[in-house]
Amino acid sequence: MRRLAGFCAAALLGLALLTGCQAAPQGAGWSEEEPSGQLELNYATQFTVDEYPDGCRLVTIGGTDQYLVVPEGVSVPAGVPEEITVLQQPLDQIYLVATSAMDLFRSLDGLGSIRLSGTNADGWYIPEARQAMEAGDILYAGKYNAPDYELILSEGCDLAVESTMINHNPEVKEQLQRLGVPVLVERSSYEANPLGRMEWVKLYGVLLGREEEAATAFDQAAAAAEALASQPSAGKTVAFFYINSMGTVNVRKTGDYVAEMIRMAGGTYLPDQPEENANALSTMNMDMESFYQSVRDADVLIYNSTIDGGLDTLDQLLDKSPLLADFKAVQEGNVWCTGQNMFQESMALGDMVGEFHRIFTEEDPQGLAYLHRLT
Repeated sequence: MRRLAGFCAAALLGLALLTGCQAAPQGAGWSEEEPSGQLELNYATQFTVDEYPDGCRLVTIGGTDQYLVVPEGVSVPAGVPEEITVLQQPLDQIYLVATSAMDLFRSLDGLGSIRLSGTNADGWYIPEARQAMEAGDILYAGKYNAPDYELILSEGCDLAVESTMINHNPEVKEQLQRLGVPVLVERSSYEANPLGRMEWVKLYGVLLGREEEAATAFDQAAAAAEALASQPSAGKTVAFFYINSMGTVNVRKTGDYVAEMIRMAGGTYLPDQPEENANALSTMNMDMESFYQSVRDADVLIYNSTIDGGLDTLDQLLDKSPLLADFKAVQEGNVWCTGQNMFQESMALGDMVGEFHRIFTEEDPQGLAYLHRLT
């Protein structure tokens, strides 16, 4: 039976390679279509959504990638340009690789639309996602750079939601598209404002046909961040970083949303980079000597656990670079580490700003969900 299932999956793979996906029924001509409005966005700058009278939505991401979301029961307009990817609803067999999007789906009660994950169950710090995988409702379909194409095809995947990491493996994106699987590369990490990142929930509301629910979810999540947006200066300089396996220090750029969260919380972000470095890319690498010169007198150090795992002690930090022992924050015991949940719980950025403010202003803050002190 298992051999037969494997044969069927292989046959599906071969058929898709030969024929691609079948075109949806054609409706009125695209050249005759005119948008009737645009989705209201207050903070997000990395996507737009044009609204059409028949319920179609034209999503533009990063100013270049375009997707036409067509409601269930509505025909695809004839003559849609080849460069526009058509997404026919319902989208309920999604392969989710961009981990930051899971919380947005959760806030829409949309986990049922996700069938495949690029992260194993033990890699999820969102309980509902882990439970769905343990129950078999969401299946592991391989990392962004090594997807299980046969499983993706056999499950009838109707959309792959990738992070910008896929740009390092363009051949994977091309193969998925060749197999008839549309690929959406989300850019929420390029938002300069944390509220802009949370506002991406409205994009997923469009994909799932839950635009009203998305607006409500955003308004509720944004309220916490907006309440903290005008915090008075805490008089603390703050660096947010991690050290890679080559001994190079990775920091957020001044235009990144994490740097903005620190400013919202009343901190002054370091290193103070020249304006030309504040481009769309969210991070940059520094050699340890340059980092030392820029950050050694910072009042607070926050170590980013996302890439190489969390730290519990100052000794673990100093194992990465003994030079850090000279830093003011290390000597004063004001070094913190993020939890692995920080970058997965995208709708809780307002709460994270609140925790930043607490470590800047309280001697011994207790009950933190996203940060812990290194001792």
